Amino acid sequence: MSVTAQRQPVPPETPHMPLMRLEQVAKTFPNGTVALRGVDLDIERGKVHGLLGANGAGKSTLIKILSGAFPASGGRIVWRGQPVQWSSPREANEMGVATIHQHIPLVPTLSVLENVFLGDTGRWRRQQSYRQRFAELGERVGYQLDPDALVSDLSIGQRQMVAIFQALGTGAELIVMDEPTASLATGEREIVYETVRRLARIEQKAILFVSHFLDEVVALTDNVTILRDGAAVMRADTCDLDEARIAQAIAGRAITVLEKVAPPADDAVARPVVLELRELASRGKLEPVSLQVRAGEVVGIAGLLGSGRSELLHAIFGADTDATGTVRLNGQTLSRSTMAAVKAGLALVPEDRMKQGLVPIFEIWRNTTLPALEGVSLHHWLPVREREIARAADGIRRLQIKAQSPEELVTELSGGNAQKVTIAKWLFSDAKVFLLDEPTAGIDIGAKTDILLLVRELAAAGKAVIVVSSEFEELLAVSERILVMRDGRCIAERAAHATSEHELILLAGGQSAAPDAAHAAAGNAASTSSERT
Repeated sequence: MSVTAQRQPVPPETPHMPLMRLEQVAKTFPNGTVALRGVDLDIERGKVHGLLGANGAGKSTLIKILSGAFPASGGRIVWRGQPVQWSSPREANEMGVATIHQHIPLVPTLSVLENVFLGDTGRWRRQQSYRQRFAELGERVGYQLDPDALVSDLSIGQRQMVAIFQALGTGAELIVMDEPTASLATGEREIVYETVRRLARIEQKAILFVSHFLDEVVALTDNVTILRDGAAVMRADTCDLDEARIAQAIAGRAITVLEKVAPPADDAVARPVVLELRELASRGKLEPVSLQVRAGEVVGIAGLLGSGRSELLHAIFGADTDATGTVRLNGQTLSRSTMAAVKAGLALVPEDRMKQGLVPIFEIWRNTTLPALEGVSLHHWLPVREREIARAADGIRRLQIKAQSPEELVTELSGGNAQKVTIAKWLFSDAKVFLLDEPTAGIDIGAKTDILLLVRELAAAGKAVIVVSSEFEELLAVSERILVMRDGRCIAERAAHATSEHELILLAGGQSAAPDAAHAAAGNAASTSSERT
């Protein structure tokens, strides 16, 4: 019997009654942390309700409560007019609530079809029935997937669509979408947007949409609730708001608008070359790239998912042992290893912070001191705990990390605060070059501004910075020049002050490229000459 068939009977809804109502929902954890302070929330059929807030504001806790993963400490949930208490996500799902998480919990070794109907308790004997239901889902959503494809072979955008199919396959009436576009390219985001509109307008589903992208919130949602420090500080119709007002409500302060950096001064070429790449390549991943980055310079890397952006940073850092070519730091050739890179002064903040940037079982203080233990060690070999904790406390203060103490596990931090720890750990090392891979992905507008300002501070201190971002407007705000990658090749270079987000999107998407793109890719992307356009 399928999950849908097991759904418990519910009373009929009355007109204008919210599908779900949260009344003064509160949550205090056993360690004393107050995550929610009495939140009210109405979610209606046929509408997209935006749930916004800074990292640590309480969004994830609220989602876990309404989806049955956490019990509330106070208040109540009213579902279709009746108070409910769900003891598990499965129970909530059986009643009609489906949650699509930011990190999509699919089984990569199973097919698309098997993942979509993974929650069904029946045996896999009725393949034809499942295939028919799958085809109907494709018609409803207006998107086609190969039911026999392995999930491991799909793009991130396709996996997101599998999660949407999975939610609809349970017969869900309320679909909670937690950062559904955070890791998607522009084209994939548009597919998700159209799907959300179709589900709300045509199928009259209720959508709770969590996002840090203010432009998509304004364009997609009907109303919003904004959380700050566990309380709802704003509930309004989206049509009455703009991005600036939303940003201020999220952060509790006016957000600094970052203008483009000024064109480099005439003496910029006199700054020493810190990092030099000579024909750096990796078979099947990265075509030869030559590049020079000077002290105090920020170089942006623009491109879509799969363009080779992360592969370039990993090759520079020595994480790609198959890479060929040369990486030179202050004139010295580096051997191909991450240990040699760190020792020489390279710092990498990877895109996947929990798997590659942090040690999840360690506290903040252990993570913060890992790259430079000598500075907190007795006679440079025996780490002193008190020194490590003091350094972590300094990092918490400098980057305004929201944490109970340096003793807190990094897994207990919000996404934005965990990201700040991945950056903080390099601030106390002797890093000369910072490689930042999507440093603002999945974090709130206030934390984004803080990190982008930090990038500028690093450059002002004479550090060389290479930053990858899917948000091209961020690259324009912090970079002197921007390299555009596509299909593992560097296909163009642009001075940040002389280009636009529109041009970068066209170049990255292959819709239009300047005549000198191939020339720039061949090595002029390395230079700081007057030939920049």
